[in-house]
Amino acid sequence: MLTLAFDTATGVATSALLRDGEVLGERSSRAVRVLADAEELLEQAGAKPRELSRLVVGTGPGSFTGVRMGLAAARGLAFALDLPLAGVSTLAALAAGAPGALPVVDAGRREVFTLVEGAPAVVAPDELRVAPGTTCVGDGALRYREALEALGAKIPPRDSELHLPRARFHAELAHEFVDPETVEPLYLRLPDVEQAQ
Repeated sequence: MLTLAFDTATGVATSALLRDGEVLGERSSRAVRVLADAEELLEQAGAKPRELSRLVVGTGPGSFTGVRMGLAAARGLAFALDLPLAGVSTLAALAAGAPGALPVVDAGRREVFTLVEGAPAVVAPDELRVAPGTTCVGDGALRYREALEALGAKIPPRDSELHLPRARFHAELAHEFVDPETVEPLYLRLPDVEQAQ
């Protein structure tokens, strides 16, 4: 079974190609390159798009534009190839790549997307409740390192792969493959444009 997974919700887009759970290739780039990355992963694996069995996409939370772009690309590809699609939370994938760590994604407006009592939430970084010694990962952890460290959190080095919601983990977490139209983005607040009205 050949699975293509990608996520464009954060500043670094990630994509991966897996066959029966084995990672054949992985890429990190910009959201606008996600389909080109997918094509290159298939080519590198000696596979054709029609050989894909299913698709997985990151549903956020993250950049509104990024989430929309990824979901549109996934739906378009799923319809073109007649494939089922699964949506996986960007926070869940980030946490899967760093077991025991708290995922923290930059939400803009001096806020972060994270998990509060296991549920996705948006909070100010200095209001995040973390047990001393908790490791925080993600672009939000990097941006608000000082505030989080003041709360007792530990932040891996900037160049650590733990800060990326790698698509291989999206594929591992995907269990429910459905009609592409039924996969919805995970938005925790209104876009800036709608809030300003």
